[in-house]
Amino acid sequence: MIFRKISIALIVLTAINYSLHAQSNSGKNSSQPAYKNAKLNIDDRVKDLLSRMTPEEKFWQLFMVPGDVDGIKKGSYKNGIFGLQISAQSGGGGEAQQMLSYNTTENAYTLAKKVNVLQHYFINDTRLGIPMLVFDEALHGLVRQGATAFPQSIGLAASFDTLMLAQIGKSIAKEAKIRGIRDVLAPVINMADDVRWGRTEETYGEDPYLTTVMGLAFMKAIEKENVVVTPKHLIANVGDGGRDSYPIEKNQRFLEEIHFPAFKEAVIQGKIRSVMTSYNSVDGTPATSNHWLLTEVLKNNWGFKGFVISDAGAVGGANVLHNTASGYHEATVQALNGGLDVIFQVEYEHYKLFMPPFLDGSIPQTRIDDAVSRVLRAKFELGLFENPYLSEKEAKASLTDYSSKSLAKKAALESFVLLKNNQQVLPLKQPKNILVLGEDAIEARLGGYSGTGKGKVSILDGIRKRAGNSTIVNYTQGSFRNDKSYVVVDSLYLSSNKRVGLSADYFETIDLSGKAIVSRIDKKLDFMWTLYAPDEKLKTDNYSARWQGEIRAPKSGTYKIGLEGNDGYRLFINDKMEIDQWDKSSYHTRLIDFNFEADKSYPIKVEFKEPKGNAHIKLIWNYGVEDKQAEELQKATALAKNADAIVIAAGIKEGEFLDRAMLNLPGNQELIIHEMAKTGKPVIVLLVGGSAINMRSWIDDVPAILNVWYPGEEGGNAVAETLFGDYNPAGRLPITYPVDEAQLPLVYNHKPTGRGDDYNNLSGEALFPFGYGLSYSNFKFTNLKLQKNKIKIGETAIVTCTIKNEGKYDGDEVVQLYIRDVLASVSQPVLALKNFKRIHLKAGEEKEVVFELKPEAFQMLNKELKWVIEPGDFRIMVGSSSKELQLKETLILEP
Repeated sequence: MIFRKISIALIVLTAINYSLHAQSNSGKNSSQPAYKNAKLNIDDRVKDLLSRMTPEEKFWQLFMVPGDVDGIKKGSYKNGIFGLQISAQSGGGGEAQQMLSYNTTENAYTLAKKVNVLQHYFINDTRLGIPMLVFDEALHGLVRQGATAFPQSIGLAASFDTLMLAQIGKSIAKEAKIRGIRDVLAPVINMADDVRWGRTEETYGEDPYLTTVMGLAFMKAIEKENVVVTPKHLIANVGDGGRDSYPIEKNQRFLEEIHFPAFKEAVIQGKIRSVMTSYNSVDGTPATSNHWLLTEVLKNNWGFKGFVISDAGAVGGANVLHNTASGYHEATVQALNGGLDVIFQVEYEHYKLFMPPFLDGSIPQTRIDDAVSRVLRAKFELGLFENPYLSEKEAKASLTDYSSKSLAKKAALESFVLLKNNQQVLPLKQPKNILVLGEDAIEARLGGYSGTGKGKVSILDGIRKRAGNSTIVNYTQGSFRNDKSYVVVDSLYLSSNKRVGLSADYFETIDLSGKAIVSRIDKKLDFMWTLYAPDEKLKTDNYSARWQGEIRAPKSGTYKIGLEGNDGYRLFINDKMEIDQWDKSSYHTRLIDFNFEADKSYPIKVEFKEPKGNAHIKLIWNYGVEDKQAEELQKATALAKNADAIVIAAGIKEGEFLDRAMLNLPGNQELIIHEMAKTGKPVIVLLVGGSAINMRSWIDDVPAILNVWYPGEEGGNAVAETLFGDYNPAGRLPITYPVDEAQLPLVYNHKPTGRGDDYNNLSGEALFPFGYGLSYSNFKFTNLKLQKNKIKIGETAIVTCTIKNEGKYDGDEVVQLYIRDVLASVSQPVLALKNFKRIHLKAGEEKEVVFELKPEAFQMLNKELKWVIEPGDFRIMVGSSSKELQLKETLILEP
C-alpha cells in the first residue's frame, strides 16, 4: 500500500472552531433525527440510522482501509466509511505489514489534526454525518511514531504478571485515544504450539490458561478506557510445520480445548467489541467465510455482539489462495454469509472488487443490516457522534510526556528469563573491563508490529551508563546475524541493448517453446511469484522465462556468480552453460567462479521454468561483498584478552512470513560464541528474539544465558540493571524450548502417549520446559495444604503453600499451580496450568501463598463435546516450573 501524502492545504483551510460546532449541535430542536438524540438508547439510535441508509452507505460502513485527508479532496469518502488507518508510514501498511518506514514528521499532534479534519468532513459533509473509526496496531505499544514501545508480547507473557499487563493496556489505550485511535488490532491470542512459527513473538505462548488470563488483563484495561480491542486471529493461525496461515484440519475437540478458550473468555468476560479472522482455512473452509466458526460458535454459542473484521486482504484470499470462490464477487458473498462483518483491505480502490454483491441482492439484506448494526452500535458506544473531535492541545502536550518509560522498564525487567547461571557468573562482580559483542547490542530491535518508541536505549548504551567511569566497556560487532556471502546482482551491472537490466521473454509453456507472451525489461532478477504469475497473461502453474543481456564488473577479479531459487533454472555466460539445475526437485543455491575483467561486458542468459507455482529465482554474486567476518572475529579476540567478562547479544530472524525451519542462531553468531568461550573468560549470552533457540552446539561452552526477548525502548537500561544485580530476574518461559527441531511440535500440556516420549536417538524431554526460569536467589517450597481434601462439584478449592527466599538477594518467584485429572472419561493433559502468582520476597523472607481453584479449573470436554466436571481424584501440583513440581496433594471432587 502506498500511502498518500498529507494535504497541508486541507489542514490549514480547516481551522474550524469545533467547540462552536458542538454548541450548534446541542441547540438543535426535537425534530432532529432520532439517531442524533444522545438521550435515546443505542438500539433505537442504531435502528433509526440504519433505516435512513442507502445500500452504498451501508457498504462503506463495512469497509476499512489505510487512508489520509487527501481522500476528502478526491471525493473518496462521500458515502462515509467504517474507518481508516491514517497514514503514518512512507510505505507498506495494514495487518499484513510489520516492517514499517515512518514518516518522521508524523506525531501525536499532527495525527490529531488529521483526525479532526477527517471527522469534521464525515460529520458535516456526508449525508448522514456518521463518524469514522480510526484503527491501528498495538500488540505491545501503539505502532506510531513517538508512542511508548513496551517489550514484545511474548516477553510480557514471560512476566507472568497480569496486573502489569493491565497497566500496559491502560497506557496504550491512553496514547491511542489522544491520537484519535479508537480501535486497536491487538492482542494476538493464538496458541504458539510450534515455536518454528515466525509470529510466536506476537503471542502469549503455548498455554491456553496463561494466554487467556494475560489476554483478558490487557483487553479489559483497553476496553475500560473505551477503546475497542480486536484480538486476532480467529482461529489457529499456525499450522503443520509451524507455518503461518497453514490449513487447520484439527478436530473440534482440539479447537475447543486449546484454541478457543482465550477467544471465548475475551467475548464472555472481556466483553470485546471486535475480533479479527485468520488467513488459514479451518476444516476446508477459509476462516474468513466459515459459518460454523463465525456464526454458530462465535455469535450464536458465545453470544458475541461486536463486529468481525477480516485480516488484511483475506476476503479475496478465498479465490486467490484457497480456491473456494470463483472471484471476488463470490468470495464476498461467502464471507458475509459466513458471518464476517467488515472487509479490511490495503488499497482504497479495492472497494470496486467488493461492493457489487452488496448492491445486486447477492447478500441477504438482513445479513447486511446485521453487520452494519454491529458497527454502528460500537460507534455510538464510543461516543463518536457526540464527541468526534480531539484536543489538539493535549495531543501536543503528549509529545513531551515520558511518564510511561518507567512502566516500560519495569516490564522489561520482569520479562527476562535467566536460563543458565553456572558458578554464579551473574550478577557481575565489579568488572573493570567488559567486552560487548553482537549486532543486537546496538540495534535495540523492538520486534514485529512496533512503533519507534519514545527514545530507545540499546544494550550497549545501557551497560555503559550503568558501568560508569570505573569500568571500561569495549564494543565490536564480532558476528553477523545475516550471512552476506553474496547479493542480488544490481541493475547497475546489467544491460540489454543499451538499456538498464535484462531483456525478458515469458512463455506460456514450460520449455521456452512458442512465441513469447510477454516481453519486457527486468532491471534485476530477484523474483518471488507465490500468489501470482509474472504477468496476468500467464497461468501461475505453467510458464517459463528467458533473460538475456550483458553483465560487467567495475573491478577485475574472480567472483562467485550464480542462481538461487526453485530448481528449473540454467545460467549461460559467454554462451556457455555454467549452471544446469533444470530438473525440478527442490530449492538450491548454485555458484561458480568466473574471472571478470574490469568494465568488460559478458553475454549472460538465464532460463527458468515453473510447472507448479510458488516460484523463486535470483541472479546473485559476491562482487562488492566485503568479508568482514574474519576482521570482526580478530577484533573480538584481541579485545577479549583484557576483558573480565564478555557479553554477547545474539539474535534471531523471525516475524510475519518469516517462519523458521531451523532454530539455531543465524549467520556466524554461534562461531563467535565458540571462539569467545575458548578465551576462558566468563561469557554471558543475551538471547534477543521472540521464540525458542536451538543451543545444542554451544550451550555447554558458556556459563550464563539470559533471554531478554525484544525488551522494548527501555531494554538497554533493564538489561544492564539485571547484569549488575540491581534487579533479580524472575521471568518464566511461556513456551517450551526443544533440544532439537526434530522434537517439534513440543508442548508441556500434551495428552498421555500410548508408548514412550523418547526417540531412539534423542530424548523426548525439553531443553527448557514451560514455566522455567532461574533467579539469583534460591526459593524453598513447603507446606502444601488443601483447605478441604474433599469438595463437592461446583465448590471452590483453597490451596496454600509456603515459599521462602533462602538466597542473598531480594527477588520474585512465580509460584505455579498445575492440575492432572487422575481418571477421566476422555483423555486429559498430563498436567495443565490452572493458576499462578508472582510474589516478591526479601532475602530470608517467608510468605504463605493462597490459591483459589474455581469450578472451571476442573472442567473437561466430554465425549459429547460438552463442558462438564466429573467426580474423582485431581492431582494438585505446585512448583517453580512445569518440570520442577516440588509439592503435590490429591483433591477429591464428589458429586
